[in-house]
Amino acid sequence: MFALNSARPMTKSLRVLAALLGYPDALMRSYLAEMSELLREERALSPARRAEIGVLIDTLQRGDPLQIEASYVELFDRGRATSLHLFEHVHGDSRERGPAMIDLGQTYAKAGLILAEGELPDYLPAVLEFVSTQPPGEAMAFLGEMAHILNALFGALQQRNSAYASVLGALLELAGEQTQPTAPAAEESLDESWAEPPVFGGCSAKGQSQPGQAQAIHLVQLPQSPRPARTVGAQANPQLGVVA
Repeated sequence: MFALNSARPMTKSLRVLAALLGYPDALMRSYLAEMSELLREERALSPARRAEIGVLIDTLQRGDPLQIEASYVELFDRGRATSLHLFEHVHGDSRERGPAMIDLGQTYAKAGLILAEGELPDYLPAVLEFVSTQPPGEAMAFLGEMAHILNALFGALQQRNSAYASVLGALLELAGEQTQPTAPAAEESLDESWAEPPVFGGCSAKGQSQPGQAQAIHLVQLPQSPRPARTVGAQANPQLGVVA
């Protein structure tokens, strides 16, 4: 992520919120008291919202470090509904995701900001640090454009009773938007959705009979033909294998 520097009306708060969404390793946790003080000093957030974030900070300070890190991975890296990569919510696995990544990375470069090695441009903490470098009006507008994604994340985190929901609520407050959590659709975990089907276990991991089990056969009557009838195997349409 980018280095911290001089403050604007929302700069400190945005960078604290970005840091709170980062991986809670020992270095990050060592700055929690300072983060709390920065939020109090800038007063960009309402007292009620700061109190909610205080609960998260207290949890991160007092909890078992290994459990905190494991819970973070389970929460943010095991499902699409709570993914911190914004384009996961917008483009999914479509072809548009790559060009969108490039465009966003170029936006950072034009502003003189360089991502850390291995960090993707749509990672929410990185996006927030970029937004923090913008004038207040532009920063607020940028957050407003993301409000539908922020509300989706807010709803997913609330559904999991996670204290991290307070960070998304704070971002919506800075954007001047109401919290309108959307109920996330039921989904598989990323591990399940990426799982390979078992060898010789059918054409997919779902809905196919295993070898040795009965499998439904659909009989289709072919139109009359002057040639002798014969069994016709289904042929794959090569176009179906092309990703649009």
